[in-house]
Amino acid sequence: QVQLVESGGGLVQPGGSLRLSCAASGFAFSTYVMRWYRQAPGKERELVAAITSAGSSTNYADSVEGRFTISRDNTKNTVYLQMNSLKPEDTAVYYCNLRNLVGLDFSDYWGQGTQVTVSS
Repeated sequence: QVQLVESGGGLVQPGGSLRLSCAASGFAFSTYVMRWYRQAPGKERELVAAITSAGSSTNYADSVEGRFTISRDNTKNTVYLQMNSLKPEDTAVYYCNLRNLVGLDFSDYWGQGTQVTVSS
């Protein structure tokens, strides 16, 4: 069974850094694109970053470009999100996501989320 477990969230001051981890199990991790989403209070869940199966290509939301870095270690079945120069607007619950394509549809798998709070 697919399991995604996020960790590494916490309270950090503006300008600070934090690294999130997502430990994956129950599927062939090294063959899937992995994504990070976040959901801030009162807002819709948004895509933050994505990384291809071998880590050769990454994509970022405009709001985090240049500040966040997504990476993965396929030997450890783990995807990371390094967050630098954090801003209060980065405050959100961050979720690890797997999207499994099934024919013309897809199934999303989510972790429980980890809270990131950026505040002075």
